[in-house]
Amino acid sequence: MSSPAFQPLVLASASPRRRELLDQIGIRHEVAPVSIDETPGQHEAPDLYVLRLARQKALTCQAGWHDAGRLFLGADTTVVMDGRIMGQPANAEEARTMLARLSGREHQVMSGVALAGPHAVRERVVASRVRLRPLSSAEIDNYVATGEPLDKAGAFAVQGRGAALVSELSGSYTAVVGLPLEAVTDLLHQVDQPVHQWWVTSDE
Repeated sequence: MSSPAFQPLVLASASPRRRELLDQIGIRHEVAPVSIDETPGQHEAPDLYVLRLARQKALTCQAGWHDAGRLFLGADTTVVMDGRIMGQPANAEEARTMLARLSGREHQVMSGVALAGPHAVRERVVASRVRLRPLSSAEIDNYVATGEPLDKAGAFAVQGRGAALVSELSGSYTAVVGLPLEAVTDLLHQVDQPVHQWWVTSDE
């Protein structure tokens, strides 16, 4: 069996944003989304919640793959306001409610990543802070009408039209998008697969 360094990483997510971020830093990958129960545990801390989901995604993907010697990357991102987890809105009305709650206020974005493979699972959580500027009802309605908030934690996308809603961001921009590249890079270094090595390896 060839080294995992010469095989694409397996991304346990269907998120186009995570694919784009891996492409950005030159990490070749395949996509193998998994379905898991993402219900938060009672009184589960947000950082432990995103780590648990990231780990579960990576391990579930590994268990169903034909070559467990590959590297499997799981990730999860959630918005936290007043200590409460805010997931993706179920519909447009819930998106409006979320945005009205976030309007003019600071919140946390927690992003967990887990890397499974022939080694023990390596994982990291990255916390960032984002503040939205005060939003009018018309702004919220028009943004929701674009459809962009409907599959995003906290009902906005900092890499899309939602960037116009943000007044401050402290921490990791890529974590807020959905995949903290600095954490991914660190985990790959921990398993002796430094990112620069992916730039020169091939399947040939």
